[in-house]
Amino acid sequence: MIFILVYCTAGISGGHIDPAVTFELFLARKVSLIRAVMYMVAQCLGAMCGVGLVKAFQKSYYMQYGGGANEIADGNNKGVGLAAEIIGTFVLVYNVFSATDPKKSARDSHVPVSSPVLLGK
Repeated sequence: MIFILVYCTAGISGGHIDPAVTFELFLARKVSLIRAVMYMVAQCLGAMCGVGLVKAFQKSYYMQYGGGANEIADGNNKGVGLAAEIIGTFVLVYNVFSATDPKKSARDSHVPVSSPVLLGK
C-alpha cells in the first residue's frame, strides 16, 4: 500500500504520506516551511477522513480495533512503546533518505530498483 501511495503522490507532493518524513525533509532543507506545514496538515486531514470512512462503512472493525489507535502490548511500559516508536520512525526516515538520495544511482547502479519499491518494503 505504501508503494502505491508513494507512486501515486510522487508527482504531487514528492510522495510525502507521513508527517514524520515531511518534518525530517524540512529539517534537511529539502522542503520549505510553508510547504511542510501544508503537507502535514493535508496528511493529518487525510488520516482523519480515512478513519471517518472506516467508522461510517465498517463500524464493527472500527470498534474491534479501537478506532485504529495504537496500544502498548501487555507486559510493556510506556518507555518501551516510546523507544519502539522512535526506532521505527528513524528506520522509516532513514529509508526515505537513502531511497531518494540523488547520489544513490551512481553508487548503486547495479541495483535497478525505483524509489517507491524501496519505500514500500
